[in-house]
Amino acid sequence: MDGDRIARVAARIEAAVRRIEVAAGRPSSGAVRQAEDDPELVRKYQALRREAETALAQLDQVIGSIER
Repeated sequence: MDGDRIARVAARIEAAVRRIEVAAGRPSSGAVRQAEDDPELVRKYQALRREAETALAQLDQVIGSIER
């Protein structure tokens, strides 16, 4: 990847992280609170969250290795 392309990718990733952080800070809606009563949905949500955290950690490592 050339430097310009890396910078564009990094900017897109940073923008996505900001959107995720904003969404995570929003209070739960009534639908979300109802969903919390569904153990299967909660299990799937937790699995998805762990998968996303793992992917972000891996992405962070890749970006760190590129920046060196």
